[in-house]
Amino acid sequence: MKGFATCGRPVFFWTWHLELETSRSGHRRWIEELMKEVVFHRPFVLSVVVPCYNEQKTLETCIHRVLEIQDDMLSLEIIIVDDCSTDRSLEVALALAQRHPEIRVLHHEKNQGKGGALRTGFRHATGDFVAIQDADLEYNPMELRNLLVPLVEGQADVVFGSRFLSCGTHRVLYFWHSMGNKFLTFLSNMFTDLNLTDMETCYKVFRREIIQSIEIEETRFGVEPEMVAKVAQMRPRIYEMGISYYGRTYEEGKKIGVRDGFRALYCIFHYNVPKAPAPIQFLIYLFIGGVAALFNLGAFLGLLSLGVTVDAAAASAYVAAAVVNYLLCIAILFRHKARWNTATEFLVYGLVVVVGGALDVLATKAFIAAGMAAWLSKSAASVLVLFFNFIGRKVFVFPESRPKAWKPQLDDMAVSAPLSSMALKDPVEKRSARHPSAANGVGGDGARAHSQKEVL
Repeated sequence: MKGFATCGRPVFFWTWHLELETSRSGHRRWIEELMKEVVFHRPFVLSVVVPCYNEQKTLETCIHRVLEIQDDMLSLEIIIVDDCSTDRSLEVALALAQRHPEIRVLHHEKNQGKGGALRTGFRHATGDFVAIQDADLEYNPMELRNLLVPLVEGQADVVFGSRFLSCGTHRVLYFWHSMGNKFLTFLSNMFTDLNLTDMETCYKVFRREIIQSIEIEETRFGVEPEMVAKVAQMRPRIYEMGISYYGRTYEEGKKIGVRDGFRALYCIFHYNVPKAPAPIQFLIYLFIGGVAALFNLGAFLGLLSLGVTVDAAAASAYVAAAVVNYLLCIAILFRHKARWNTATEFLVYGLVVVVGGALDVLATKAFIAAGMAAWLSKSAASVLVLFFNFIGRKVFVFPESRPKAWKPQLDDMAVSAPLSSMALKDPVEKRSARHPSAANGVGGDGARAHSQKEVL
């Protein structure tokens, strides 16, 4: 590869930049010229998954730009997933597939959202690497060539394109969207222990075996934090590189909304918390413990008001609060049945609760015997039991396997192993060699056109 980087660029970068116009179309032409400097030294296939819902105005232009990135070494498999569009998107996609054998069209009979479209596309991908390309014109496909370099050279397993790292052109829109994006990325990083700058980016490029080993559960835009969480838990080599961004307005077809932001928050918690760093888990357990403690107090006072004796009210309230604590743990923090079945898990939980209660009593008495004031003794014992309860739940009740070590930077297998389709030139032949049935879904002549629309 000739010298190229997004920032800290070589001299030819600045020379060309000064000579070219700064308009949107001019910047795109500049990027395209620059990407031609990215030279690959071995052939491979890139599967580009294009989720599409009501994008008839931009789909054809987008696909033409994707087609322009291929060369003698880079062959394409473009998978357009029409998510039950109500406009002419499917018709446009099928017409493109008739003209270009690299394109396959998959169609959902029922709208499943971006996550559902990506799930379908990933399942059908057969290339060496898999990239995501929205069907709009917010991203420049030519920049995928740059993102592919660490993957092709065996240095990375996943590469994200960041809109916040780039020195290139960005359309200036929606300040609060930008702040929300940065907040969600920050929160995601806290749970994944990554240091990404743009978790919500569309441009994510994977080794095929990485993304196909992930079960996509989200249907809408929550798929972005879900993918980041599940990839991080695999501990692969993750890189991030700057990209340009040509954002569009809601009048131009932008679809993400406020509810997607709240869903992203939920997804960050839901997919990360069971394997989050221990300090993060402990902070969440403080919330759970606080809710259970308030419930304990409320139940105790309520039972007293009903005429229940103090001992019976205290014991009943303690047991009820322990059940609430358990339910909150499996709903928010830990993974239910991480190691045990439900009955065994609850039995182990009960033992931890009993030991915690005994520890509370013994510690309180010991602190009082040591000369501490009663209120201070009880407070110190409560703090001690709080840590014991968290450790007991994490280690004994809901034990998770130890996180895998991060994949080493110099991975001999990734560097030395040839890509699976190096010897084949034609993208149709490459997919046929890996999956003989795949050729049936590739457009071209009239006989294949009928099988081009695969209904899912």
